[in-house]
Amino acid sequence: MISIGLTGWGDHPTLYSTVTTARDKLFDYSGHFPIVEVDTSFYSIPNNQNIEKWCHDTPANFQFIVKAYQGITGHLRDDLPYETRNDMFQAFLQCANTFQRFGKLAMVLVQFPPWFDCTAKNVNYIRYVKEQLPDLPLAIEFRNQTWYAPQMREKTLQFLQEQSFIHTVCDEPQAGVGSVPLVPVATANKVLFRIHGRNVHGWRNSGNAHNWRKVRFLYDYNEEELQSLSSYVKQLRQQAQDVYVLFNNNSDYHAAPNAQRLKEILGLHFENLSPKQLNIFEGEF
Repeated sequence: MISIGLTGWGDHPTLYSTVTTARDKLFDYSGHFPIVEVDTSFYSIPNNQNIEKWCHDTPANFQFIVKAYQGITGHLRDDLPYETRNDMFQAFLQCANTFQRFGKLAMVLVQFPPWFDCTAKNVNYIRYVKEQLPDLPLAIEFRNQTWYAPQMREKTLQFLQEQSFIHTVCDEPQAGVGSVPLVPVATANKVLFRIHGRNVHGWRNSGNAHNWRKVRFLYDYNEEELQSLSSYVKQLRQQAQDVYVLFNNNSDYHAAPNAQRLKEILGLHFENLSPKQLNIFEGEF
């Protein structure tokens, strides 16, 4: 099965009805795509009340890809807002288990920072994360080229496969050690394909903390590029039972139309989506 979606549901204006409130955006989103990435969980672990609402607001077969909290991935280093590291993992585990209870957890995305390089220490930390989050489908995304260096690429993929980790394949700018090449290899029965755009300048020069997202992911894939991406999706489908594709190039709202066009190229039809809301005057005259 091939599923296509976006990172987050709150910032895609082409998907919403004119009467959609912020509270109803997920419902409208789920009328277009069967999966979504919960990116807010990277910044703060959501509470059960919000998770239960999200699960109730979406169709029975809708799936969430939940981004691991930044304290887990090492982005916060040792500056954790929890008394102990164990408390942090337990809080996130409770969050993931709530999605699982509704049958809506596709996977947990563990995205490591650019400085997380291929060392024995970091390999052991990945094993530690798995021990702390048992029985969860974990997808690993690297952002450091050393994991895919010629002498390490096969060892990295073998490690992911042996540990039953889901490989996160990335399409992103090739802008030095802090980006990774596109390696279309599945290491489990699921594979995640995250599409970040190809804005090399923005990736290298993302500006200050306030506007970096508006620069880094500013990219609109053209038809030829989308056709090429479709070939990678087909290649991954030959290796894995389920392929999850997420567009993250949304600095100027390109993610949704790019995703919809890829869906057309692949000839996909997503069933059992939420009904689309009508505009307030639609059908009145």
